[in-house]
Amino acid sequence: MAGTDIREHGEATAAPPTVLPVKVDLPESAGYRIKRTLLGRPLVTEQLHSEKLSNPTALGILGIDMISSSAYGSEQMLTQLVPYFGLVGFMLIMPITGIILGLMILLTVCYRDLITHYTKAGGSYVVAREQFGVKIAQIAAVALLIDYVVTVAVQTAAGTDAIASWLTFTYNINIDSWKIWISIAVVLILAYGNLRGIREAGRSFALPAYFYITLAGTTVLLGLVQLATGHLHHANNLHDQNTANPVLDLGTHGSQSLLVFAAMAALLRGFANGGSSLTGLEAISNSVSVFRQPTGINARRTMTVVVTILGSLVLGISILAWQAKTMPYSGGNPTVISQLTRLIWGNNALGTAMLTAVQLATALILYTGGNTSFSGFPFLASFVAEDSFLPRQLTLRGHRLAFSNGIIILTVLSLVLLVATGGNLTSLVALYAIGVFTGFVMAALGMFRHHLLHREPHRRLRLIINVAAAVASAIVVLIFATFKFTEGAWLVVLVFPIGVWALIRTNARYRAEVEALAEAPATASLPTLTETSTLVLVDGIDLAVIRALRYARAQRPARLRAVHLMIDSARAEDLRRAWDASTAADIPLEIVEVPDRRLKRAAAELAAREAADGETEVTVLLPRRIYSPIVGRLLHDRTADDIAEALSPLPHVAAMIVPFDVVEAIAEQRCGNGGTTVQPRPAGRRRATHFDLLNARTPDNPTAQREPGEVPIGQVRWRERATVSGRVRSVRTAPVSGSPSVVCELVDDSGGLTVVFLGRRTIAGIEPGTRMRVTGTVGETAGRLAMSNPTYTLLPRDHEA
Repeated sequence: MAGTDIREHGEATAAPPTVLPVKVDLPESAGYRIKRTLLGRPLVTEQLHSEKLSNPTALGILGIDMISSSAYGSEQMLTQLVPYFGLVGFMLIMPITGIILGLMILLTVCYRDLITHYTKAGGSYVVAREQFGVKIAQIAAVALLIDYVVTVAVQTAAGTDAIASWLTFTYNINIDSWKIWISIAVVLILAYGNLRGIREAGRSFALPAYFYITLAGTTVLLGLVQLATGHLHHANNLHDQNTANPVLDLGTHGSQSLLVFAAMAALLRGFANGGSSLTGLEAISNSVSVFRQPTGINARRTMTVVVTILGSLVLGISILAWQAKTMPYSGGNPTVISQLTRLIWGNNALGTAMLTAVQLATALILYTGGNTSFSGFPFLASFVAEDSFLPRQLTLRGHRLAFSNGIIILTVLSLVLLVATGGNLTSLVALYAIGVFTGFVMAALGMFRHHLLHREPHRRLRLIINVAAAVASAIVVLIFATFKFTEGAWLVVLVFPIGVWALIRTNARYRAEVEALAEAPATASLPTLTETSTLVLVDGIDLAVIRALRYARAQRPARLRAVHLMIDSARAEDLRRAWDASTAADIPLEIVEVPDRRLKRAAAELAAREAADGETEVTVLLPRRIYSPIVGRLLHDRTADDIAEALSPLPHVAAMIVPFDVVEAIAEQRCGNGGTTVQPRPAGRRRATHFDLLNARTPDNPTAQREPGEVPIGQVRWRERATVSGRVRSVRTAPVSGSPSVVCELVDDSGGLTVVFLGRRTIAGIEPGTRMRVTGTVGETAGRLAMSNPTYTLLPRDHEA
């Protein structure tokens, strides 16, 4: 049928057919214009594609959270040991560091095993869901979500401490009272950047990691050389109580206190605080798919290197802090790593320069390490929401293809946490490890069950490793929950079960809704009732009502009438007189008394009476006037929405809201009355629309690069052969009862063309967003240019071209 005209219902068109309109001159809302100003031009879905990372780049991007924890891990151990053990606490840091490094190695081996079997996404949520089911997996989901929130707060607070330490040592400036505001500002900047679409895969995020590794590694290495040669200086701040931020009090119990329960508790709290160094281990397992092939091998190698760097830095800093006796300060400023930097490089020009470099590198890696949560939290939340355990709004991508709702929620929660703790790092660390180590427990148990069910090489060894990792991680969780309970861990202990319960309840609600809708008789083949009746509820005679009446007439119902629900008889009489004098007088107006002023009940009774015969489909049209978002909610109610909600349960009754924009009407009236001066648009110019932004001709837009012989769609001629290319805007198929066909709209920036494939209901590869080249003779359908059964070629999408 190529080359023949395609006419619907056998009707001939009087005028020559035209191309499909591509751009519609609809003004954008003020809110959207503000959003575009703040966030930039929108990104289209085709621009969403993943970048494969080399191992060095992946180390800097995915390992940044874990490596950055070396800046505060050793210090957090000292904050718990020194107040109870005094100078002995510096010695005790070494065995605790050794235990933490041993646990790190055990978890690394466990996660290397996990990456071997989960080469796309191997986080604890995925493993738990596959091994234990979606309900049990919510334990891992809540654990990781909590961890992401705390990570943002901890990383930003630690980064601000690094800045404060630099200013204290270099310029003798104390900014402790401003630290919380600096941290809040950093979180807001990170949120803004991610809403604009900053991708974790951006190569620039790898630079802070290597900057920190180089400077911190050089400082630690030089300090160890000085220690070996006897030239390492000792700190002289053991009794520094003269500043606004004193050092922690030295314990006076000595070694005898090891037999006291309080001392044991201090040891366990020190171990728990040091365990914060292991956070971030899951980042690589969550992102295996972004590695280059072979993904599993590259991810395992990168994880090994990251853990080696972290372990070396933590061990080196612990040794130097032990030997130099660098006391932690109660407010976190100056930090232990800044004190070591000053001692190692000296109090001279070179020392000041190195202190500045090390502290800025530390602050930068900590801040960017916090940014990893802005990728992890929204993605995990969207994943859990796809399983119907979180609100489905979290699955929606925003203006710049980021999961905006998840980013906003993470920002709010992390800001609340920062304000509640005053930005104090030690207080925040008390909340840290419960979430992340619970995730370790779920991942290790999941891999244990996997090996229990599958007979693979080295099965027994892997079972031992994974069960050991699960037990060790569970012990850390218990230590945190017990010995850090009064320091803030009670909040996580309280929120955790509530969070799991809330996710399961959310899923139960979604499942109940799905089951209810599945049982509803909603197929298109149901018999249609013989009568139709349309009721237009009116409370006056104005443009909103006229619009609703015009729409009602266009539906051509068997019965049509306007109804006023009367509360005030005087107003009803005024309405009747105005109705009789208006152009709507040919539509009957019915006035229904509502003596108890229950409008929703009266509307429901009216519709029920209309549909009582069982043979009538009733449509109730509700004019709704749209006002400005803020003033409108203050000055006007939402009666139309309330009535529509009351009508929704009634059988054979459909409520439809007909909106009318009052704000636009006011603006037009002011322009007509000269109340506001509006600069007219130049001839041929029109307001830019969202579609214009997506279809602008740019070097990256393949629709601007055409093959020889191709013409823009806007230049094709009726009954002539042509070759055109563009993007498929929409696809529709004929109903099952009709002749099979696939109809799609192909558009470029000059116009649109209807493409009809007869004899088929689906065509592989042709879907909205597909780019396609078609060749055929141009006919028509419904007054628009069309091609029937053309030859076609699928083209790469924009990001693949």
